[in-house]
Amino acid sequence: MALPTAEIGVFGGSGFYSLLEEAEEYRVDTPFGAPSSPVMIGQLGGRTVAFLPRHGKDHQLPPHMINYRANVWAMKQLGVTRIIGPNACGSLQQDVRPGDFVICDQFVDRTWGRKDTFYDGPTTTHVSSADPYCSVMRQVAIDSAAMLGITAHPTGTVVVIQGPRFSTRSESKWFASQGWEVINMTQYPECYLARELEICYCNISLITDHDAGAEGSEPVTNDEVVRVFNENNEKVRALIHAMVPALPDQRACECASALTGAAF
Repeated sequence: MALPTAEIGVFGGSGFYSLLEEAEEYRVDTPFGAPSSPVMIGQLGGRTVAFLPRHGKDHQLPPHMINYRANVWAMKQLGVTRIIGPNACGSLQQDVRPGDFVICDQFVDRTWGRKDTFYDGPTTTHVSSADPYCSVMRQVAIDSAAMLGITAHPTGTVVVIQGPRFSTRSESKWFASQGWEVINMTQYPECYLARELEICYCNISLITDHDAGAEGSEPVTNDEVVRVFNENNEKVRALIHAMVPALPDQRACECASALTGAAF
């Protein structure tokens, strides 16, 4: 069966396994193996959207076992030029509260051993990740959240840990002392791989808990993460539904030319 084309991609995170009410399911083969699940493609706000739950439909893939390259390549293969990446995150700062959203503009990578590039040679390619998230998409997310009355912090740094374990108290205090706002297990290499393929990427961090090192907080549990995410799923859907039709038809951002001058 020939694959259709889609303009916008959405990766679903923990507790967020469906988006499109009427969609067709497609299996996409990639040079990097199978994506986390078949891709659902349908219409949203007059745009064709591809939806893929990054952990799989049954949440069978822990963060360190996700085939990020296959997931992002599948989106590229479908013609996607923009990706929205909502995910469950912990807060490292007291003013970032459970139920808030953070529209991150930076990440810090603390993972190891993940396949995190498409460019293994023979041409050496260095893609800048100085500003890893699309500035245009971020502004659309910020404006859409304000319109919906959703508390969304307009900037923030997400530190990405390997998982599947949560942080120790000392690790969490260390991350918080750096001024970083958010902690997560899946943002890297997902967002950077999108940049390597000149795909715009926007992170939406849904805060589910205060991390273990935050003053006065109890250690995070998986049950609590899922509970808060489920409570806020409708806000996530509403934000995506508002963002998709508001995205400009044409791209005039830095993401679309990320490979210019990157190859030796």
